[in-house]
Amino acid sequence: MTSSRLFQCFAAGTAIAAFLAAAPGSATAQTAPNAKPRGPSALELNGLTASGSYLAARHAGQQRDANAAAAYYRAALKRDPKNAELLDRAFLSFLVGGNIDEAVKLAESVASADKSDRVARLVLGVHALKQAKYVAARKDLTQSIRGPITDLTATLLSAWSLTGSGDSKGAVAAIDRLAGPDWYAIFQDLHAGLILALAGNKIEAGKRLERAYKLDSSALRVVEAYGGWLSRNKPAAEALAVFEAFEKVLPRHPLVTQAIARIKAGEKLPPLVTNAQSGAAEALYGLGASLGRRGGEDLGLVYLQLSLHLAPNHPLALLSLADLYESLKKPEMALAVYQRMPANSPLHRNAAIQMASNLDALERGEEAEKQLTSIITQDSKDIEAIMALGNLQRGHKKFAECGDTYGRAIALTPKPEKSNWISYYFRGICYERSKQWAKAEVDLKKALELFPDQAHVLNYLGYSWIDQGINLDEGMAMIKKAVQQRPDDGYIVDSLGWAYYRLGNYADATEQLERAIGLKPEDPTINDHLGDAYWRVGRTLEAKFQWAHARDLKPEPEELPKILQKLENGLPEETSSQAKAGEKPAAKPNGG
Repeated sequence: MTSSRLFQCFAAGTAIAAFLAAAPGSATAQTAPNAKPRGPSALELNGLTASGSYLAARHAGQQRDANAAAAYYRAALKRDPKNAELLDRAFLSFLVGGNIDEAVKLAESVASADKSDRVARLVLGVHALKQAKYVAARKDLTQSIRGPITDLTATLLSAWSLTGSGDSKGAVAAIDRLAGPDWYAIFQDLHAGLILALAGNKIEAGKRLERAYKLDSSALRVVEAYGGWLSRNKPAAEALAVFEAFEKVLPRHPLVTQAIARIKAGEKLPPLVTNAQSGAAEALYGLGASLGRRGGEDLGLVYLQLSLHLAPNHPLALLSLADLYESLKKPEMALAVYQRMPANSPLHRNAAIQMASNLDALERGEEAEKQLTSIITQDSKDIEAIMALGNLQRGHKKFAECGDTYGRAIALTPKPEKSNWISYYFRGICYERSKQWAKAEVDLKKALELFPDQAHVLNYLGYSWIDQGINLDEGMAMIKKAVQQRPDDGYIVDSLGWAYYRLGNYADATEQLERAIGLKPEDPTINDHLGDAYWRVGRTLEAKFQWAHARDLKPEPEELPKILQKLENGLPEETSSQAKAGEKPAAKPNGG
């Protein structure tokens, strides 16, 4: 499969992730500028044959290690330089990994071998645009077109190359000639407006940006573009209204918060783009971020990497790229991207908070906690950082500490609103786990007061009551309501089944726990619960099977000895006190 097939697959609605995983191993290359790949050493490469290098590259691709894949493919190419497949795979490896300089070198060879290769033409076009070679850029971009995404991409990039050549009128005309799906419109109006504003045509720029805003007033970059234009050309109150409307939908976004503060200080906001290169980077960022959110992760990565080739410090492109790495469960790569965030960006703090999450995912919990503590030390009212620290502590079962941490966040919200329910819910969990039930109950009730019928809170509070043998009818009603809201949530269904078990209704417990297993077959706690229920209804062989499965699924350390004991001896004969209290502490409901 040649690299041009990548766009054909996406345009046809086929997932390109399978292609990239089978070929160059997408999404894991080094992202820092000019960083040396952490792939195989020269000695390792020299000891391999062409076929050995190829097989090693394929394996690296399956491990989603684009650095290693690229190095091995390049080594194979040295031994078999006329192999078109090796050339194509090496090119894609460098591209999805963000080593655009190397990708450009190989793109020239790919395009020479196949003049219609659209991915190579796109890369060459973007690189030419970066070098202000606008005629060459348009020539390559024109040959990268086929399909809804690529048509729009090539048209917007070509328009920006025309702008770089001084032909803003021709650029806008090219954008307006493009026909396609309805969702084209917001990209067309936004970029036409940005081009017109850059050309000094204030009136027409305002019209196009207003049209984009009316199409979607919740799109951040549209809000920034239109609000910024208003700040420069209309009374400040009009610009302020645009940003404050967005603030109501998505509170405390750093870029919007900064814009509001600057307008109130009497400043006029700078244009979103200042030249053809930043405009093209904006187009690639917008499309890449949209693709990443809608299942097109691999093509989204390519667009975001090309955006950063044009504008290496684009803060939103960096955040989107890191977010994609997180969704692909590549915390090390996400961390490397977050570290590139400019220190003077309003989004630097957001990146720093997310860095802690990725450090924790890499089992560097102490570093993560220090990272968040440092942020909070710099700003003791940073609720997002405080909540992130609480979440980190809760994840590490530091329940006394996380209760205090969430308390700091709650203290900063004297008039809690619906969105603050989660602070009370999480603090309630920490109190309950640290054996402070009276405080936990108050917080869980407060969470329900702020967000009535919230499924996770209903589940947690209802189950906790049943586990203690109090408020049984109300607790069961809460859990049933939670299940009605989230019938496909295996953890909540497990809570219902285990609640029946605690009440001695083993037949209903078995039915619900079997449902929960169907939803979450690899959860050790649910398997353990079902084993207990099977034992109580006389299905002892099935009970031991479930316990054995629970044992093999790496249960919590404190639960493993209990499971092993049951495998050896089964459950003890039930007494009235056990029926009331249960043979063991039940696993806590989902959300902890």
